[in-house]
Amino acid sequence: MLEPDVLEAVLIRPFWPDLPANVGALATTRAGGVSAAPYDDGRGGGGLDLGLHTGDDPEAVLANRARLGAALPGRPAWIRQVHGIAVVDAAAVQAGGPTLEGDASIATAPGVVSAILTADCLPVLFASLDGKVVGAAHAGWRGLAGGVLQATLAAMRAAGAGEITAWLGAAIGPDAFEVGPDVLAAFERALPDGDAQQGFRPYPGREGKYLADMVWLARRLLARAGVTRVAGGERCTFTEREAFYSYRRDGAASGRQASLIWIK
Repeated sequence: MLEPDVLEAVLIRPFWPDLPANVGALATTRAGGVSAAPYDDGRGGGGLDLGLHTGDDPEAVLANRARLGAALPGRPAWIRQVHGIAVVDAAAVQAGGPTLEGDASIATAPGVVSAILTADCLPVLFASLDGKVVGAAHAGWRGLAGGVLQATLAAMRAAGAGEITAWLGAAIGPDAFEVGPDVLAAFERALPDGDAQQGFRPYPGREGKYLADMVWLARRLLARAGVTRVAGGERCTFTEREAFYSYRRDGAASGRQASLIWIK
């Protein structure tokens, strides 16, 4: 187990001014674990790969999850992510039942940890300003265009949340995320009236290709859903090789980092 001060040094504590005092949140990097290359930390040390589906040694991943557990109040509610919009109850997962399929979870009780894994997709953490409901969403382009953020907000509001704030974690940035016309078309459906065009620009020298700005698109979708208190979104998984795993950069040999939130 990592010493607490060493563990803290490799975690991201979000700069999130609106985060309620009774809510905890963190995100991992690729550093601080035991995974060997190509899942290492990019600097010759062990990597903190947290995905059991990446091709990494499962024992290494479980050891990494145990290390992360030292910074949490309970076992993370890991879910089977499928690039959809289903939202699950983190308490049902944390209770030790079967792994549930979904791309977001919410929690309303202290010590229940909502968690999602990413490696270029956008992680979004949510908290009601009164600190009574939290959530986490995995927003790849399919889920983002399909409504995973709106579905998470709806589930939180159904659980009693009032005004909600959000934090955007590290994802592939607007200078690296090359997409085709199908992705643009998906967001034109999600953001009608010409809004979607602002989240895309033509890829220089590549006809029919675009560079997509996932953070801009997420902020616009959140605003339309009534969430304007939004922090984060500055870091790029693709370009920050020594900080993050990136599937687009490294292919199938990419690990996964996590974003987690809970009520204290």
